[in-house]
Amino acid sequence: MVGVDQVLEKLSTVIDPDLKKDIVSMGMIKDLELNSGNLKFTLELTTPACPFNVEIEDDVRKVIGELDGINNFDMKVTAKVMEGRSLDADTAMATVKNIIGVASGKGGVGKSTVSLNLALALSQTGAKVGLLDADVYGPSIPLMLGMDKVNMEVADNKLQPAESNGLKVVSFGFFAEQEHQAAIYRGPIISGILKQFLVDTNWSDLDYLIVDLPPGTGDIPLTLAQTIPITGILVVTTPQDVASNVAVKALGMFNKLNVPILGVVENMSSFVCPNCNENHYIFGQGGAKKISEKYNIPFVGEIPLNSGIMEGSDKGKPVMITAPQSPSAEAFRKTAKNIAAQCSILAARLQEEMKAEATPSTN
Repeated sequence: MVGVDQVLEKLSTVIDPDLKKDIVSMGMIKDLELNSGNLKFTLELTTPACPFNVEIEDDVRKVIGELDGINNFDMKVTAKVMEGRSLDADTAMATVKNIIGVASGKGGVGKSTVSLNLALALSQTGAKVGLLDADVYGPSIPLMLGMDKVNMEVADNKLQPAESNGLKVVSFGFFAEQEHQAAIYRGPIISGILKQFLVDTNWSDLDYLIVDLPPGTGDIPLTLAQTIPITGILVVTTPQDVASNVAVKALGMFNKLNVPILGVVENMSSFVCPNCNENHYIFGQGGAKKISEKYNIPFVGEIPLNSGIMEGSDKGKPVMITAPQSPSAEAFRKTAKNIAAQCSILAARLQEEMKAEATPSTN
């Protein structure tokens, strides 16, 4: 008769493609029971947005099928997002497992559109997601979500996020007195506003908090990096050299601050002609991939130039909601999965470091 040890040994041959580790040592096999050839357990993935969830599940079924003596096999597949930052070092936001800053070197690259649709894509996998519009100078998330008039509530001295399409949302745009009021504030005030949005908000239990940063390398990105431990930064650029060259400056700033770079995403990468179905590279080609290769950071995706994405943002109807089966939505979905995978990789690395620190030295 096959035993539990044999089952675990067989399962340990299944390797997570992202983490490069076997699923047994990663603790992804839960509640294993084996009785008279009847086997059941839970496969707990590191994120519901795992890009290899089907592949891992198929590999598990394959290796179990190679065992003699298994009459019945019942596997439940779940997911629990790993903590990609040190929660012990951040008691103010200890219920947020991952904080992802979305940055760009310059404006006009569609950073807010990317932030919103990636947040929606992650949420649609079943993850709990928040979206902080940290662009105090030009908050656009309320418009993109059709949330122009929102009264933010306060309970127990905590700001209560608004909710839209499954997201918890906070934006300075909710507090503007007039629709076209210009935000004119000095650095210390800007930093104070961001700190309040971060630590004085009831974000509850979140798997991912997406922070839409203003373009450039000013006070707000610096405040985010220096206030709390964050999982990492996603840099948004467009294909042309003028955008990718400036994006490198954002990379340089976060590298100096020892903030991990989750990857670079290329927005408006190409336009697919509806008549000839050919790709047209209107803004050039390969800017993000060049950054990825030169600076050895992950290239996590490319988003096509599509009028539906732009129109949806202007009308408060994001493409992930209005056209979830479109090629544009699929591009956001693929990019979101790659970002979730990078968060899991950083989380696994963090766990290893914590174990190493906890292990007494033999010297």
